[in-house]
Amino acid sequence: MIYKSSIQLPRSLWQNTRVVFTLLLASLISTGFGQEDMYTINGVQDERPERYLFTNAKIHTEPGMIIEGDLLIENGVVSAVGSDLNVPDGTRVRDLDGRHIYPSFIDLYSDYGLSKVESSRGQRGGPEQLAPKTPGPFSQHDAIKSQYKAIEDFTIQDDQAKGYRMMGFGSVLTNKRDGLARGSSALVTLNDDRVNEVVIKPEAAAHYSFNRGTSRQNYPVSQMGYMALLRQTYLDAKWYEAGGNKNYKDESLEEWIALQDLPQIFDAPGWVQILRADKLGDEFGKQYIIRGMGDEYQRIEELKATNAPLIIPISYPDAYDVDDPYDAHTVALAEMKHWELAPTNLAKLAAAEIPFTITSEGTLKKKTFLSNLRKAVEYGLSEEKALTALTTAPASWLGVDDVLGRLKEGMIANFLITSDPIFEENASIYENWIQGKPFIIQDMDALDLSGKYALTVGDMSYSLNITGKPGKQKWELMLNDTTTLPVNASVEKKTLTLSFSPDKESKDRTRLSGWISQVGEQMQFKGRGQEPDGTWISWSASYTEALEKKSPKKKEADEEDELMVGEITYPFLPFGREDRIPEMGTYLFKNATVWTNESEGILKNADVLVIDGKIAEVGTNIRNNKAEVIDGTGLHLTSGVIDEHSHIALSSVNDRATNSSMVRMEDVVESDDINIYRQIAGGVTAAQLLHGSANPIGGQSAIVKLRWGAAPEDMLIDGADSYIKFALGENVKRSRSSNSIRYPQTRMGVEQVYVDAFTRAKAYDESWKAYNSLSATEKENTLAPRRDLALETLAEIINSERFITCHSYVQSEINMLMHVAEAFGFNVNTFTHILEGYKVADKMAEHGVGGATFSDWWAYKFEVRYAIPYNAALMYMAGVTTSINSDDAEMARRLNQEAAKAVKYGGVPEEDAWKMVTLNPAKLLHLDDRMGSIKVGKDADLVLWSDHPLSIYAQAEKTMIDGRIYYDRSQNEEKEQAVAYERARLIQKMQHAKKSGASTQRPSRTLQQVYHCEDVGFGHDAH
Repeated sequence: MIYKSSIQLPRSLWQNTRVVFTLLLASLISTGFGQEDMYTINGVQDERPERYLFTNAKIHTEPGMIIEGDLLIENGVVSAVGSDLNVPDGTRVRDLDGRHIYPSFIDLYSDYGLSKVESSRGQRGGPEQLAPKTPGPFSQHDAIKSQYKAIEDFTIQDDQAKGYRMMGFGSVLTNKRDGLARGSSALVTLNDDRVNEVVIKPEAAAHYSFNRGTSRQNYPVSQMGYMALLRQTYLDAKWYEAGGNKNYKDESLEEWIALQDLPQIFDAPGWVQILRADKLGDEFGKQYIIRGMGDEYQRIEELKATNAPLIIPISYPDAYDVDDPYDAHTVALAEMKHWELAPTNLAKLAAAEIPFTITSEGTLKKKTFLSNLRKAVEYGLSEEKALTALTTAPASWLGVDDVLGRLKEGMIANFLITSDPIFEENASIYENWIQGKPFIIQDMDALDLSGKYALTVGDMSYSLNITGKPGKQKWELMLNDTTTLPVNASVEKKTLTLSFSPDKESKDRTRLSGWISQVGEQMQFKGRGQEPDGTWISWSASYTEALEKKSPKKKEADEEDELMVGEITYPFLPFGREDRIPEMGTYLFKNATVWTNESEGILKNADVLVIDGKIAEVGTNIRNNKAEVIDGTGLHLTSGVIDEHSHIALSSVNDRATNSSMVRMEDVVESDDINIYRQIAGGVTAAQLLHGSANPIGGQSAIVKLRWGAAPEDMLIDGADSYIKFALGENVKRSRSSNSIRYPQTRMGVEQVYVDAFTRAKAYDESWKAYNSLSATEKENTLAPRRDLALETLAEIINSERFITCHSYVQSEINMLMHVAEAFGFNVNTFTHILEGYKVADKMAEHGVGGATFSDWWAYKFEVRYAIPYNAALMYMAGVTTSINSDDAEMARRLNQEAAKAVKYGGVPEEDAWKMVTLNPAKLLHLDDRMGSIKVGKDADLVLWSDHPLSIYAQAEKTMIDGRIYYDRSQNEEKEQAVAYERARLIQKMQHAKKSGASTQRPSRTLQQVYHCEDVGFGHDAH
């Protein structure tokens, strides 16, 4: 380092030079950076400009732009970039000798410098919390923390900052990860000066998540509840801002409103959660920036359609240690495939032109950020895209691209000095300059001491080997070809200290101090030291020869190339498809026994023609030259099985508010559920996915077709009527929970919940009808009523726009709910379970309610002690539309056999028994004009059975949904072999990775949670 006047400065002075750089908080973004301190100097002020010139460098001013020249910085700001710069006197000059300069990286997902979030461990199972605990005029839900400001919580934590700086980051967006609405973040640099000087933007973005954090309130506890609460908060904020309830003070809403003009960042780890977050944003005109998880490659098309910019971690999973075949058996195929495909994620996002930035999340402690970044480049991510994602993109998203992300005149002097292009494997970051202040990551001028040395310590002689990269070299004493002793070595400039034990058995250490001299191109060491007993000795080491360089290991001819990866399947599970959904073709079923469920009854040796997803013709001797013929000789063709009561393909089932009518099962549909494939293999083509029965008033249903491979939204049946789950009995009053303090706790209380809810809903509905009756002019001068999503849903029931499926067992409660419904002018649509339906079947028929029951379940809890297997037959005989449902992922695979039990217990005719799992559930779901029977014009949801469909020997040969064959038993064995081959291939690849030195993790069995009515789980979406 020299001044421009050529006065030589010691290297130590260069390293210890303090660069003062003052940012005038938020105003500096718009007004420029001041050169005077904003505080009184207590002492003598050094007013010399902090000016540095870096010459002979390869300067990456921005992605895709490299200048071979000079960089001039002054007072923490880039003054000029180029060649032949006008350099003022007094500038300190550094010749980089062809090294590289990059803008320092920017991380948009960090909690740097903030107080720790209270641990939630050990808080489950205690007494329920109904009211918020946050003191003050804030939200009635502790998970809404929009009043939080990171800038008020921020302190410089240099130990944490050091880890970021070593990875190449110069600034981070920091926000506390607590709650559904997380308030605002601050954009700060990783400098270690005053807090006043590191803040670039004190309120940079607003943050949200699907994690309730430290809140322990009874509601919400599920992802569908989180989405409902965020929806309601959006609506409340709009109403509050318009002047609703002027006597009510809510600082959470006020801050929520104030944050809406900032970038909106949503924490949604996982592609399915990204889709959910984007759906929520679309409802309120918000385009979120979304933090993902690294599995986005699994649904690129759907994510591209969201137009959401993504913040992506590159924390790749370790290979599994699969040497033990029994251990390997516990690892799911999806986990194996994710290990292989995760490094391709960024390249696939880039190829699809999905905007993204990169976060260090998950790599800070492992110190794997740079190696994982380079791995992403190795798997196809361009260096330009990678640099964009770390510099210009995050700066642009936060609106600070005029000061961060590039190296141009007037921008903050945040930059890296590297040995080589940073994406190359052996590139080192030497220095990370932040606001014009150097942070030394690795000594740029470190001596290369590699080689073999003859070491003499007193009268003892040793062979010393030094290996590795300059600045991070490994020192060892070689006792023989296989035995070594480690040497602790510290080198600073040309001085060094060493310590080692003379042999493996001794704990005593010899300590040496000395200096390095150079004779020609060879290094020599000498000095003084002490033996373990304190005796002073002289020592020296002389270079003898170079170490043998290890030649790169050549791959064997039959070894699989590491970069070759398997195909992505839809869904990302065994038996997934590479082509997403099957082709919709023209099909002709010939010579089958056709169960029409219509007046024609069962047709022998009949044909069914399918065109464009619909049943086009039913009869005999049908011809169509374009159709693919499917021989049904000796087989039975039926409409698809419909499960009126299911909980598969959901990420959660219950929330816990007494009235949970605001939550929507549509929000938590999980298309990647192996139970979908298992059930289409059992002939099921459609299902109602119901909320559970933890509440008198549960959530809104999702009615789906089991389109294996489709995304969650694409499983929903367009135009289906709206339904909701109610519940009666033990589950509702929490009979088996000693900690419950929630009302109701008796069956009498359940009735009062309904009466109160519908009374309020009726008044709510009338207030909106009155408002909607106003003229346009009157509306301009009248504040609309506050939208309440729970009451709005109940008003839909009163207005026959939404229909009730009610969990029920005991006849007294069944009678009670029919009475309540009639009092408010509507009918209950379906009683599900209804194991005492046989006692009130006549009243059910009179009320017009259907019954969806189990065939022969009984005695699994006290209130079903009177269940009988004749229940379905007795309701059927009384004229009740009766269906048989599953409420169980396993039972749904054999609903055809459950229907057969109505023949055995009660003598129901076979055709009518079959309707209990096809046409009757279609009627209960108001879909019988589209499905449930084989009739021209209806959806081609068909199952070809190997035997009589009510037989225990019957197997589904083919299952068709919308004219697409989603399951074909003749291909299933081939798929099973493909799964076995893929597992074997990945196991071999993991073993090779382990042999090559890759980190591994112990296999652990991943158990899928299969939900039932009463489950109130804290699964992956309910934290």
